[in-house]
Amino acid sequence: MDIREATPDEHAEAGRVTAAAYHGLVRDASYLERIAAVADRAPRTDVLVAVEQGEIVGSLTLELSRRVNPNDDPLEAHRAHIRMLGVAPGHQGRGIGTALMHEAEARARAAGKTEITLHTTEPMAVARAMYSGLGYERSADEVLPDGFVLLGYRKELGADSD
Repeated sequence: MDIREATPDEHAEAGRVTAAAYHGLVRDASYLERIAAVADRAPRTDVLVAVEQGEIVGSLTLELSRRVNPNDDPLEAHRAHIRMLGVAPGHQGRGIGTALMHEAEARARAAGKTEITLHTTEPMAVARAMYSGLGYERSADEVLPDGFVLLGYRKELGADSD
């Protein structure tokens, strides 16, 4: 498996794979459209893909200095933030998400970040278990205006935190 940055001609497929991973786990169908819109966020973020035998099997968006939503508050200088991790439904449970997470952490560390954060939701139990297994600890939740809760996670990025 190869983990690397998505090329522009892979944006649509990376978005399709990620949206498929979230299908049934998100409450707002318009969010699936935003997940699929990789080309919109790629100029501001690092969009990583996991590729096996020429097929995109997973994707992750990493905010290092700029945000997916340009109207969001900027990241603190020491922090990276993971967004929209998804593994194709037929490929889940094989370590692809973990490999994407390790690459995101390595890129964050190389960019001088000392902390990496993410948000997830209650229905994403498998992802939450993976984050805990990778050393992420619970942090402050984010409550959206409609009351929906995004569960916060964070990890300190030491030189050997892989």
